[in-house]
Amino acid sequence: MTRMTQTICFVGLIALTVSSVLLEAADPRLTLIRPRGGQRGTEVELLLSGNRLEDAEQILFHSEGFEQIGIEAVNANSFKAKVKIAHEVRLGEHVMAVRTKSGISDYHTFWVGPYPSAAEKEPNSTFEQPQEVELTNQTMEGRIDNEDVDYFRVNAKKGQRISVEVEGLRLGNTLFDPYCAILDKDRFELAACDDTPLLYQDCMASVVAPEDGVYIIEIRDSSYRGNGASYYRAHLGTFPRPTAVYPAGGQLGQEVDVTYLGMPAAELKAKVKLPATQSEDFGVLAEDAGGLSASPNTFRLFPHGNVLEVEPNEDRTKATPATMPNAFNGIIQADGDVDFFKFTAKKNETWEIHCHARSLRSPLDPVMNLYDANGKGLTGNDDANRSPDSYFRYKFPADGEYSIRVTDHLKRGGADFVYRIEFTPVTPSIDLGIPRVTRYGQERQTIYVPRGNRIATRMTIRRQNFGGDVILSGEGLPQGMTMQALQVPANMSTWPVLFEAAADAPIGGKLLDFTCKPADEKQTVTGHFKNFADMVRYQNAQILWGRPVDQLAIAVIEESPYSLEIVQPKVPIVQNGSMALKIIAHRKEGFTKKIRVEFPFRSPGIGTRSYIDIPEGKSEVIYSLNANSNAAVGKWPVFALGLADGGKGTVMVSSQMATLEVAPPFVQLALERAATEQGKPADIICKVTTSTPYEGDATVKLVGLPHKAEAVEMKLNKETAELIFKVNTAVESPVGKHKNIYCQLVVTQNGEPIAHRLGSTQLQIDKPLPPPKEKPKAQPVAKKVEPKPAAPKVLTPLEKLRLEAEKRKEASQK
Repeated sequence: MTRMTQTICFVGLIALTVSSVLLEAADPRLTLIRPRGGQRGTEVELLLSGNRLEDAEQILFHSEGFEQIGIEAVNANSFKAKVKIAHEVRLGEHVMAVRTKSGISDYHTFWVGPYPSAAEKEPNSTFEQPQEVELTNQTMEGRIDNEDVDYFRVNAKKGQRISVEVEGLRLGNTLFDPYCAILDKDRFELAACDDTPLLYQDCMASVVAPEDGVYIIEIRDSSYRGNGASYYRAHLGTFPRPTAVYPAGGQLGQEVDVTYLGMPAAELKAKVKLPATQSEDFGVLAEDAGGLSASPNTFRLFPHGNVLEVEPNEDRTKATPATMPNAFNGIIQADGDVDFFKFTAKKNETWEIHCHARSLRSPLDPVMNLYDANGKGLTGNDDANRSPDSYFRYKFPADGEYSIRVTDHLKRGGADFVYRIEFTPVTPSIDLGIPRVTRYGQERQTIYVPRGNRIATRMTIRRQNFGGDVILSGEGLPQGMTMQALQVPANMSTWPVLFEAAADAPIGGKLLDFTCKPADEKQTVTGHFKNFADMVRYQNAQILWGRPVDQLAIAVIEESPYSLEIVQPKVPIVQNGSMALKIIAHRKEGFTKKIRVEFPFRSPGIGTRSYIDIPEGKSEVIYSLNANSNAAVGKWPVFALGLADGGKGTVMVSSQMATLEVAPPFVQLALERAATEQGKPADIICKVTTSTPYEGDATVKLVGLPHKAEAVEMKLNKETAELIFKVNTAVESPVGKHKNIYCQLVVTQNGEPIAHRLGSTQLQIDKPLPPPKEKPKAQPVAKKVEPKPAAPKVLTPLEKLRLEAEKRKEASQK
């Protein structure tokens, strides 16, 4: 059944006393719905609580079959509403949000069950003092506080089924991991459950009473934690609660025989008539004399029929014969079990082959392998697409017989380890959504536009099996609202979209089937809005529970106290350049609050800071943009988003959709290296090439010079071929190779600067050489002093006698 917008009509309106619309703007938040569900075919009164809900006007249900028949304000943060649930409403979870006169709340869910509801009543926190309930199918609405345990007492006959299923974490309130058990009167545990593949972190248990008597049902947090937000809906009774259905899918519009598995008594068989149109929420419900199961088992709708495995098929020689494109169905029914199917394929056929198991909420972690007729392995897969399920795309190389093998990753098996292999042709598809911004959660996944103002958002465009431009449709918008979105280029997966409301647009909202299509008319595929509402996260990263959302909640709301404008640049930003983008806030009288401005969409290669503030009482700010060397050339749509305190929450508006042109640099500069000594000048020669002629003079200066080095700013024009920068250094300028020197060039056009960052060079600064050493002065040569003749020696008498004796001897010898 295709989801359609459910229009909600109101009998009553919240009375508001507003002294000034400008200071009463709100940012609604929904945190609690009590009760969290209701029985189909009945009327329920809901209490909805959160923040800034005093002007609530509408509950937006993302499914058919809900009618609001009354609303009443309780206080500024809560209201009551009466809702009629039609008999034909699908059992299970339904997405909803609250629309106020001044916004749309975050997503929550409302659960529809088959049974009447009753309230859990304290004291029931001890085994000896349980709350007595009838063993008739009913839903208990309760809450688990810290270390709290809730006990319920039922009386059963021998052979009677006792079943319990708990909706806890699935309610999306908080990190609540419920546990349930069925005990006998002596406190012996007959069945217990924490987590299940079928219900994820929620639990269920089912037994057949072994004898007449009293039985106790226990419900608590698995770690005995709990908190004030740990609400649950516990279905108690005799209903069947299968863990799986086999086969887990069937052909659209046909009747299929199914078997419900995993119940304590015998298997339950049934015939199910399938709808003729696709629905992602379709499931099958087991029913017997004990009642109807509390929630459905996942069931896939497929254009083709089923092939069921025939045992034994544990090897290729015993493979179950099958034909494509029918789906192959089986059960890995014991530890170590392996299933084979054989089929024929044609040369050059390409198929997407997906083994569904965890997507069916089966315990199986499938591993799938493909073989040729000789048993040669061709391809295989364990996990794919962020899922434990298996998938691969394969182009068959030749006509012939092939086989496919399925087993569990850990060689496990069991009676409810069901799987389903679907072959689908490669076809183009497309969808779009609003990306989640982590720090804002769901706050930006809806669109609400103040009267006479604008809101823009980024849309994510997800193409599969085709490429090309995409056109977004603005059909079906609320009265007085228009949309502006350029054609999405083939290389872009995110794109800005602007919504604008006329000053006299009626306040109101709806759920919109927002669509898109390829610009190429030969491609007939239509894309639809698909988002995911994450409701419970672990450490802000792992999503523990959430729901797909396939309609865009959109509304016109009350005026905003300000609007934003981008002063349209008259010049481009160039690659490796920058731009000072001026943003003006037009404030209404009396509104002076600080406005935070963001720049959410940036074309490839454009960078900037996350946000900048327009200070309190001020009306302008400069948002600096930078383009890298590979920034995509062209004209790009851009917008500024403003967030301000409107008195009772954040008021969000955006500027008009401005145009940011990215161009190649007007000039190329090639700088030569230079060297000098401390305190001496250097010449840096710059070769100039003009790529885009411009009028007048440009200015250029060197940036990144070392300490106390300076160069005079220079001028050039389109005829300039060379510049010489005279760089003066100081004796204190640091020695070394200074590599981060570049040119900052500004070309002025239309009275606005175009800032370039160009060139790169190195300046080497050395220490001066030391002065040469002085030669030593010549010393005078000293004159040679002749020795004076010695004075005659005076001889003693003895010496005289000896001397005379020597003379006589010499004479005698002659």
